[in-house]
Amino acid sequence: MSSSNGHSYGKLFQGQAQLYKLLLSFLTPMPLKWATELGIPTIIHKHGKPITLAHLLSALNLPPSKNWVVPRLMRLLAHNGIFAIVRVHDDDNREEEEEEKEAYALTPASELLVEGSSHCLSATVMDAPDHKTFSAALRMGDWTRGEDRSIFDTAFGASFWDLTHKNPDKFVAFNESMASDSQMVNLALRDCKSVFEGIESVVDVGGGNGATGKIMCEAFPELKYTVFDLPPVVANLNRIGNLSYVGGDMFQSIPQADAVLLKWVLHNWNDEDCIKILKNCKKSISEKGKVIIIDVVIDDEEQEEDEMTATKLLFDIEMAVLFGAKERSKKEWKQLIKEAGFNNYKISPIFGFRSLIEVYP
Repeated sequence: MSSSNGHSYGKLFQGQAQLYKLLLSFLTPMPLKWATELGIPTIIHKHGKPITLAHLLSALNLPPSKNWVVPRLMRLLAHNGIFAIVRVHDDDNREEEEEEKEAYALTPASELLVEGSSHCLSATVMDAPDHKTFSAALRMGDWTRGEDRSIFDTAFGASFWDLTHKNPDKFVAFNESMASDSQMVNLALRDCKSVFEGIESVVDVGGGNGATGKIMCEAFPELKYTVFDLPPVVANLNRIGNLSYVGGDMFQSIPQADAVLLKWVLHNWNDEDCIKILKNCKKSISEKGKVIIIDVVIDDEEQEEDEMTATKLLFDIEMAVLFGAKERSKKEWKQLIKEAGFNNYKISPIFGFRSLIEVYP
């Protein structure tokens, strides 16, 4: 039997499951945040080997009435690739023959949630499932029919930046999230040290609390590094060695330097604003300088892992929700760079789902 459009009923049931999966996917970040709050990745790491459910429950020390939900949480996260379920020998019972049991192991994703590691992203996870983002996303239809710049504006009558700066807790959480993400720069530096060779000074536009700057200064001790951000962001931050902080507005002017770094900045702004920022960057650097961009590049022409593509496309929608902005394709980056008055650029995909874009005057 088939539907009026020629699809078999079996295919329609598959379509139903697909729709329900998407409808329920708003819950996806919550179990991840839940496991991070409970410290499960750190517990497994400290255990030193895959951990059985019994040992995990013992370490969690939850009220007994809540223990039943833990294996369900771990089953879902294992299905999503956050943890791995493996078989181990249970050596608790010494009198009987060792029994093989299921145990939970870290994957590359959950390894990034181990507290105290040099690349821990737990602050990003804790900040990401934000109720305001969910509330704003419910207004997508209203926004497309109106004149507001972003869906966030439609939902709350104010921009994401305005509300974040007015909420001290959210402001701290956002900056901790960005600092957490900056730890990943350490992993890519080994592949892009040549990018900074010959550069004596860098201005990190939108550099927040200087997490990236500290990593860069450690890797390049002779580099004069300036974090440039809004005055409230850098107001209480003091110079550390060759790392200094300057308050200002990137839409007005940017301090002079050999290179300007824009890490995950331009995707927050529409094309018109990005051109303004890039033009100010061009005024800031010398003829032999460059602008170094770390951002998403969507490439419809090349095959990449589905996980990478899905992450990029979801970020694209999030930028529309929060800022009325977008992630850009190679063609869109080329057009943006050209309109800002630059002559040449090079894209290197060395930051996972983000790329390094070097732009030359």
